[in-house]
Amino acid sequence: MNNRYIQDQTFSAVNYTTSVFEQAEYENCRFINCNFTENNFSKITFIDCVFEGCNLSTANINGTSLQDIKFINCKMLGLHFEDCNPFLLNMSFDHCILNLCSFYKLKLKDCNFINCSLQEADFTEADLTAAVFTESNLAGAKFDHTNLEKADFRTAMEYSINPSINKIKKAKFSVHGIRGLLDQYDIVIE
Repeated sequence: MNNRYIQDQTFSAVNYTTSVFEQAEYENCRFINCNFTENNFSKITFIDCVFEGCNLSTANINGTSLQDIKFINCKMLGLHFEDCNPFLLNMSFDHCILNLCSFYKLKLKDCNFINCSLQEADFTEADLTAAVFTESNLAGAKFDHTNLEKADFRTAMEYSINPSINKIKKAKFSVHGIRGLLDQYDIVIE
């Protein structure tokens, strides 16, 4: 149980690899250019917070509550978002590096990934209904029994999605991206 409640604070340019990040509940806080690499966010609650220019790579987010969180220009390599507290989980990502992250079985309806690198990300069995992948690189991302209904891939790049094992009804794709839907057939498209 978190002991402290911290509200309406801005934390700027703090290196939490050398200083302690307080176990608390944070609401309407901003974290700007902070380094959280390999930090322990276990059981911490974040509500209506913004992380901007932060490095959260390989942080422990086991049981972390992320409610209405915006990540902007953040480096977030190898995070296991499926370990977060699923209650009211709601995030958006803008210009973030999310390579090797796992979203296994998460409900991320209407989630925005804007100009993100999602290389080798795992979306297996996730619900990405109406998610938007604007200008995002999905090279090597795994979609396996994923709900992509109404998702928008029109400007996404490098994805490979098998329509026979994923739900793609009413999803949006560009003509240039059609190759990503036909990869499994090993055909040549010119």
